[in-house]
Order: sequence, then structure tokens, then C-alpha cells
Amino acid sequence: MAASSAYALAALGLPDPESLLRRVRLKSGGKVQVGQGEVAAVRQMTKSLGDAAAELGGGHARHLAVRYLHEDVSKWLDGTWTEAIGRELFAATAQLVHLAGWMAQDEGNQDAAQQYYAHSFRLASEAGDAELAATALRGLAVQAIDLGFRATAVRIAEDCVNQSKNLDDPRAVAYYQATLANAAALDGDRPTATRSLATSQTSIERATDAPSGSWASHYSIGRWAHEAGMILAQLGDYASAQDHLHHALDIHGLDRRRTRAIVLADLGTVRLRQDDVDGALASWNDFLDCADGIRSIKVQDAVHDMRARLYRLRDVPGVEELDERAAALE
Repeated sequence: MAASSAYALAALGLPDPESLLRRVRLKSGGKVQVGQGEVAAVRQMTKSLGDAAAELGGGHARHLAVRYLHEDVSKWLDGTWTEAIGRELFAATAQLVHLAGWMAQDEGNQDAAQQYYAHSFRLASEAGDAELAATALRGLAVQAIDLGFRATAVRIAEDCVNQSKNLDDPRAVAYYQATLANAAALDGDRPTATRSLATSQTSIERATDAPSGSWASHYSIGRWAHEAGMILAQLGDYASAQDHLHHALDIHGLDRRRTRAIVLADLGTVRLRQDDVDGALASWNDFLDCADGIRSIKVQDAVHDMRARLYRLRDVPGVEELDERAAALE
């Protein structure tokens, strides 16, 4: 099945109420008795695999996530558990399936990513977890943004925000509102983009550093500053965009090498748009330092994009050497 806007929209269909009851209520007769230990194992594996993917790119460990789903988690889903454990198991599995989708998307497998996100959405809905369901929709929305399905991206991002309307975690609210702002900016809807970005900023500024069980707890103010910066660039405000990217890199800091590499690449492009050629080349040199060894389609796309822009600057001192470094990463 090819990645498409139609399939992304089809994923919005919720399971029927009876199927929810069939799946998560007390289940007997399964081969394996499932309890908190199995739920904790799924969550720990998701965290470990997610940490590795965030550092080195989704192309490094997706096969491990998929194997764990098929060889271990599938047996637990077909096991015996109480309703309470069933909901926790489905929620934990929704996180792992979402991670597999993110990994697939980050290695360029859009078809698999779309199907994983859709399945994560259904698992989260069956678990009754609004935040996980919203996060799965966010994955589909971001994919639609990346693929250029503008109307679909806005539609799913709006559903994502609506799904999370009763959440009170400020990081989660910021996470989803920024997604809607991103989709609206791509669609040329400046009022919606500006309004959603302002709501996102208000929320992220309310977030604390206290430990949280939220799936959006990784969405730091540094990551928000990066996303906000690129939304502002999409709206043509390059000065504010550069300021936000500077905040993401130098003030709030970014703890993942993959993320830092992408921000540096984006900063180079924003600086070039402001005719700051020296600044762009400096950012791109730092980007290449950071990108070596990362297996991510976003990093690869950033390398291709940078080399295309360097061609116009081929007579500038230092550009030839920079292009040779970039070619080695392709």
C-alpha cells in the first residue's frame, strides 16, 4: 500500500465500541498470564530502542523493535489479563508500535510508517489513552506535512488537537498545537499557524522539569524552539526563525545527535536566506561534523538539500571542500 493522503485519513476511523470491550476486558484462556512485569518490559524496551534511534537515527534498530513486537509482545496480547492490565498493555504496545512507525519513517519507509501509526492509533483508542491516540495522529500529520499533503496534514493535525483537548499536560498541548501550526503554515493559513504557535508557546513555557509519565515528556523547550523556528521560516520571518534555532542550539541545548544535526542543517538554510553565506557555511560544517554515522532520511535529505544550495555558491572559498565532505555522507 503506497503512502497516501487517503490512507492517512482512513486511519481516523475509531474501532466500534464493542470491539473495545472485547479487546481490553477480562480475558481468559490465553496461553500466557500477563501482569505488570510484562507491561513494564514493553515500556523499558520502547525507551531503550527509542533512545538509540533518537541518537543514531531510525535506520539503526527498527528490525529489533519489529522482532520484539512479533516474538514477545504478540504472545502477551494473546495472553490472559485483567481489564486494567489489558489497558496498560495496549497503551504500552501503542507506544512501541508508534516508535516502529517513527523508525520506519526516519529510514524512508513511508508505507510501513503509515500503517504503524494507524495501528498505534487504534491500540491507543482501545486502551482509552487520549494522549497516545493524539500522538499517533501527530505521526500521521507530520508524515503528511513531509510528503506535501497540505489539506490532509491540516485535517489530521486538527483531529490531533481535538483528541487532546482534555489533556492538562502543557508539554503535550504544546506538542500538538505546534503540529497544527506547522501544517497550517505549509497550507498558507497564516492566521491559524500564528494562533496555534502562540498557544503552543504559552503551553511550553508552563512546562516544568518535573518527571512525567507523559509520552510527550521528551518535547523540551529546545525541541519546541526548533519546530517554532522552522514554522516561522515557513511564514517568511527568517530573523525570528534564526533566533529560535539559536535558542534551540545554544541556550536550551539538544541532547540527541540526530536532532542537533537537523537543527544545524536548518540553521544553515535560514542563514543563507538572509544572505549570510559565511554563517550558512559555518552551520553546515557543524552539521556534517554531527551527522557522520547517523542513519536518518531527514539527515540524508538535509545533505542533498545542502549540496544543491552549495552549487550556487561554488565560486565561494571553502565551498568545494564542504561539498566534498557532504558527498562522503551520501
